[in-house]
Amino acid sequence: MLATKLPLGEEEKMSRWLKAVPVMLALAALSIFAASCGNSSQARVRFVHAIQDAGPLDIDVNGTQDFTNISFREIQPNQPGYTNVPSGTDTLEGFAANTTTEAFSNSAGWGAGAAYTLVATGFQTGTNGSNVVLLSIPDNIPTPPAGDVEFRIIHASPSGPGTVDVYIELNPSSGPELPITLQGLAYTQASQYMSFVYNPNQDPIPPGFTVYVTASGSMVPIISETLDPGAAGAVRTLVLTDSQDGTTMDPLYLELTDAD
Repeated sequence: MLATKLPLGEEEKMSRWLKAVPVMLALAALSIFAASCGNSSQARVRFVHAIQDAGPLDIDVNGTQDFTNISFREIQPNQPGYTNVPSGTDTLEGFAANTTTEAFSNSAGWGAGAAYTLVATGFQTGTNGSNVVLLSIPDNIPTPPAGDVEFRIIHASPSGPGTVDVYIELNPSSGPELPITLQGLAYTQASQYMSFVYNPNQDPIPPGFTVYVTASGSMVPIISETLDPGAAGAVRTLVLTDSQDGTTMDPLYLELTDAD
């Protein structure tokens, strides 16, 4: 069959179109790649309700309800889980559960692929929750050395001492003893992770540790609670909070599972 020769103008148009095809294909591939990257540009967060004078809350991130009916001293999602949220600077709003009554509004900045513990603390009293403090703490969860466990402390108790000392002692323990494990942790601060040798063979003594929390400079415990992470390699975050509607630090810490 004889090929039909295109008129000169049409031939030039066809030539330009054929040259453009690779560019168009490349742009399409780039668009697909960018879309797939966008799906992985989220951060991961878990939320701790530590506002002592607030009831259950719904928490919106950029207008989307991500945490629902979360009670005081509750963690969502179930541990050791996280909830995916957009990275960048996000707006957080807390509402009395199942209502449009705003308890607080704040913002936080999160990196793509990073994990964070969010702790809402302080007091709801004040205009639009102006006395609520939102802590956004990066969860750079370590891998403990062989045979060890690791702990981190977050001070989120506005009615407790402004700074606390923490003693973490291997059982058996009869009370806080020097040296101090963590000295002078201030309200709204989080400690670094601390590594401890784990000994599961302590029968009939309870395995694990006893955690004592005192006002800085005192050796009188506010908190005296046993802690058994269950196995070497575990990582835990301990959150110090108020008692609900109280004027003191709660005598029990709140335990978050970072790794097992």
